Amino acid sequence: MAVSELFVKKLGVINVGVPLFYNDLLKQGVEVVNLEWKPPAGGNLQLIAALDQLDKAQDKVAEGNAEAFKRMNEAQPYLEGMGQAKEVIPGMGERMLLHAGPALGWARMSGPVRGAVLGAILYEGWADTPEEAEKMAASEGLITYSPCHEHDTVGPMAGLVSPSMPVFIIKNRTHGNVAYATMNEGLGKVLRFGAYSPEVLSRLKWMEQELYPTLKKGIELSGGIDLKSIIAQMLHMGDEAHNRNKSGTSMFFRIMAPLLLKTEVKRDVVRRCLEFIDSNDHFFLNLSMPTCKAVLDTAVGIPNSTLVTTMTRNGTDFGIRVAGTGRQWFTAPANYVEGLLFPGFTANDCNPDLGDSAITETSGIGGFAMAAAPAIAQFVGGSAADALQFSKQMYLITQGANSMYTIPALDFKGTATGIDVRKVIDLGILPIINTGIAHKEAGVGQVGAGLVRPPMECFEKALLALASNIH
Repeated sequence: MAVSELFVKKLGVINVGVPLFYNDLLKQGVEVVNLEWKPPAGGNLQLIAALDQLDKAQDKVAEGNAEAFKRMNEAQPYLEGMGQAKEVIPGMGERMLLHAGPALGWARMSGPVRGAVLGAILYEGWADTPEEAEKMAASEGLITYSPCHEHDTVGPMAGLVSPSMPVFIIKNRTHGNVAYATMNEGLGKVLRFGAYSPEVLSRLKWMEQELYPTLKKGIELSGGIDLKSIIAQMLHMGDEAHNRNKSGTSMFFRIMAPLLLKTEVKRDVVRRCLEFIDSNDHFFLNLSMPTCKAVLDTAVGIPNSTLVTTMTRNGTDFGIRVAGTGRQWFTAPANYVEGLLFPGFTANDCNPDLGDSAITETSGIGGFAMAAAPAIAQFVGGSAADALQFSKQMYLITQGANSMYTIPALDFKGTATGIDVRKVIDLGILPIINTGIAHKEAGVGQVGAGLVRPPMECFEKALLALASNIH
């Protein structure tokens, strides 16, 4: 085409880069498409060099990622029993408290985590008053703090697990690894949000002394409960198994009710236990989380794999771990969640991102499966169209489609699974997480819900470590 013809024919323009030109063309009525191009890794030369290093070893990386993805899809997590943390969780010390997120000491703990620590100390009877508990918590060497993830365990929000607390035992029957989580307390004033009133402690003791032994007997009669299958059904029933667990809790109730009625447990006790589960739509969350943990841990330590095995936060820091670097942490300051706040609360009331529950997104559900749960979109401040778009976007940064978890709205395509550090850095797209928002002060509880993405710094650190660890 001659240059002179450009000015007499209708133009179809693709604008690359500066949006100013795009906006000017729109004002002139020109048909224009804006391409939001970004240089790989944001133009960071050190990160580009790391991507090149991994690209040179692409056969090794592809082999590692294929193996990790295969193990994730083959995993078969079953609820096989219950026990007290001190008896079953590996490395659980006598005066140890497990918490959500990467490692954290008392001095850097946020309000809700500190409150949960005080509640756990009072629950264990290590102190008689909150003042004594705080003095113990802050004293060097009296309490050992350790991440749940370093003990095959996960916990929502503050994630506190103390030695006497009952935990679910989830075994991956394919690979033999085990994951643990406490029972969900319900909503309102609860330990995971830092509450430690007599009401909270009384509920925890009832869960230990009555709910735990009752459920344990029912689970033993079950021969094991296929949790992955339940989650797959949840995605077809409007749940995404992170912030919405109505159908999962209902299915668990249906499985447990006849089992409990077969035990010798007194009927009034069975009734109280079933009423407690029925009153708490989030009861299944503490089963979906360790299910995801049992799936992802099968990939830990696979040489050269760039797939993420852990995403978690403790209200101060966000941390990730990657298959190819084993149990090494990559951390950065936690972001604030953006979303809807309950009436009476403002952004100044919010704590930074908190909890191990991002293990659901790491495994391909939660925020990655919002297209299967459009009702959750409004709860976190979005629309059904947003939910669909988020689920679609996550395929750009993952290894592939999940073989078990499928989304009806996407013609039953498997959820995006296997977050690839390389793709996150290359495209500049971070994983999406839907989550609750905790008040920054202990015990106030949940003040809203919304969406958050991890700090890019975590993935940048992981990429550099992966590039130097190729073998």
